[in-house]
Amino acid sequence: METKDRILTRAAALFLRNGIKSVSMDDIAADLGMSKKTLYKTFASKDEIVLAVMTDHLCKAQGECAHFAEVSADAVREMLDISAWADKEFSNVHPSIFYDLRKYHPDAWALFSTHKSTFILDQITRNLRRGIAEGLFRSDLDVEVLARLNLAQIELTFNPDLYPPTQFSPVRVNKVFDEHFLLGVATLKGHRLFNKYQHITEEE
Repeated sequence: METKDRILTRAAALFLRNGIKSVSMDDIAADLGMSKKTLYKTFASKDEIVLAVMTDHLCKAQGECAHFAEVSADAVREMLDISAWADKEFSNVHPSIFYDLRKYHPDAWALFSTHKSTFILDQITRNLRRGIAEGLFRSDLDVEVLARLNLAQIELTFNPDLYPPTQFSPVRVNKVFDEHFLLGVATLKGHRLFNKYQHITEEE
């Protein structure tokens, strides 16, 4: 593995485990068993590393989300698959990650915000329209309003004032958000399909 890739892989792991603010260039160098001189020859600053880590992560995330959209049998299955993928992602994320990005790394935060307001919003919008076309989501949905509501849930999941991390894990919050949203937009047909996929027996 090239030096740059090694640095990004280890730095990403440290950021996810400890938060971004608490990880220094010294920490990254020590974790890699590398001199600070070598580290600074590859990346001029921690901010540069954070931006590169974010760029790499978003590229991979886009590929995985697009894959779910292509292979899922229907809109309900697609939403459940992406939700399960997000749960897996969030299970490894330090609760302070969004706060750290927003406050200390504006370029990386701007990149994430653009990704969220373009790619993710487009994925949600397309899924809602797919569900309506398949008769699984209600035909009277205001797609533009609901897509942005679903988008806002990402940051709410990590809002420490609303969901203190000592009481609420991001996975728990995200799971509740996604199920509540999905059942709120589903038709009876979509609700039954949700129950089938989740192996839920429910009296009608």
